Amino acid sequence: MQFKVHDWMMDLVVFIDPDATVSEALAIMRRRYIQSLIVRKTSEHAYGIVTSRDISDKIVAQERNPRETRVKEIMTSPLITVSPEMTLQQCAAIMRDNHIHHLPVQDETGDIIGMIAAADFLVAAEAMGRNPGEKLS
Repeated sequence: MQFKVHDWMMDLVVFIDPDATVSEALAIMRRRYIQSLIVRKTSEHAYGIVTSRDISDKIVAQERNPRETRVKEIMTSPLITVSPEMTLQQCAAIMRDNHIHHLPVQDETGDIIGMIAAADFLVAAEAMGRNPGEKLS
């Protein structure tokens, strides 16, 4: 069975303004139990992403103050995205090749419609090892 991104992606996408502080981003991520936020487009930039790894690498490890640092200073842009029709194998290869753990899902019009993360592959991998109709134990 060929699993597609749209079968496993989360369709809840949380956006943040690029001028928001990292403290604001942290509060949203903590309250929503999520590990990434999509940074809204600005006139000069495309979408961006800020992840828990960015917080670790660019705030904690560098001893930067999250109240004084703007999301746009630590976000990754431009985004690497996937299509909802892409297979999970293709998606996993993109994550592996780019050393990333979160991929926004973009539709044919360029809108971000979902998010797939490396953690989503845990359940998908388990499903790949089951026979059709077999239940999780």
